[in-house]
Amino acid sequence: MNAIVGLLMALVAGVSATWADEPAHPLAIETVAPGDYVHFGEVSLTTRQNQGDIANLGIIVGQKAVAVVDTGGSVAVGRGLLAAIHRITDKPVRYVINTHEHPDHVFGNAAFGPDVTFVGHHNLPGELAKRGEYYLSSFREALGAAAIGEVKIIPPTLLVDTETTLDLGGRRLRLTAWSPAAHTNCDLTVLDETNGVLFGGDLVFLQHIPVLDGSVTGWLSVLPRLAKLPARIVVPGHGRLVAPWPQALDDERRYLTTLATDARRLIAAGVPLARAVPRIAQSERGRWKLFDDYNPRNATAAFSELEWE
Repeated sequence: MNAIVGLLMALVAGVSATWADEPAHPLAIETVAPGDYVHFGEVSLTTRQNQGDIANLGIIVGQKAVAVVDTGGSVAVGRGLLAAIHRITDKPVRYVINTHEHPDHVFGNAAFGPDVTFVGHHNLPGELAKRGEYYLSSFREALGAAAIGEVKIIPPTLLVDTETTLDLGGRRLRLTAWSPAAHTNCDLTVLDETNGVLFGGDLVFLQHIPVLDGSVTGWLSVLPRLAKLPARIVVPGHGRLVAPWPQALDDERRYLTTLATDARRLIAAGVPLARAVPRIAQSERGRWKLFDDYNPRNATAAFSELEWE
C-alpha cells in the first residue's frame, strides 16, 4: 500500500502542482447543525455548464480546525468550496476526507493547499491508481480539456483501516471504512459525534437513483451495520436534502433489494442479459431521478454479479 501511495504522490509531483489561489465565487452552503454545513450539488450528470458540481460536499468546523468531506467534480468547484469556508471561518482546513474515488467527489482536491492532510479508506489509493488516468480521459469531453488539465489525482496519506477518530478541537469525527464492496470498494462515512450528523458519501442516496459500482449483495449487507451508527440526521452523497437517520436508508434498501430480486428471478428463468436488463427494477422507475441514465448499468452489474452465485 505504501508503494501505491508513493507512486501516486510521484505522479502528482511530476505535474506542475500550482495550488490555485485566484478569487473564486463561493458555493452556496446550508447549515445543517451548529458547525456542520453542506453544499448540495445538482441532481444531474456532469456537464461543462455545471462544472461537475453534482455531489454533496461537507464542511465541519471545530474549535481549532476544519474538515472537508469531498471536494466536488472539478477544481473550480473545489475553489468555490474553499471560498465558502473562508466566509464562515478563519480556522485552517486541516483535513480533506474523500468518501470514495469517484470524480465528482475527488476532482476538486487540488484546490486545497499542500498543508492539508488527505484522508480516505485504505483501499482508496489502489482504486485511484487503477482508475485515475481513465477518469481523466473519460471526463475530458464532459468537463473540457482546460478543466481536466487542472485536476490532480491526489491519494490520501492518512488511511482508515476500519475506524478512526479525528479531533478538530471540541469536535470528534468518527470515520468508518466499510467492507465488503458496496457502492464502491472504498466507501467511507464521517460521523460528527457532537451533533449526530452523518456524512454518508455515496453509501446514501436520496432522490438520485443509487449507482452500483461495487456489489449489490455487499451493499445490502452493509446497510444493517450502517443503520446502527448513532446519527440523528444524514447528509447523502447525492440528493438535495438532509434526512432523519436511519429512515433515510429505506428507499435505497428497497431499490437495491428490487434490483437483486428481479435479477435473480430472470437468471433463474434463463433470460439472457440483454433481454433481462430492460426488465430489472422497472417498478422503481417513477421513484428516482436519473433512473434511465443509471438503472441499465446497475441492472447489468447486478445480473453479472448474481448469475455466478
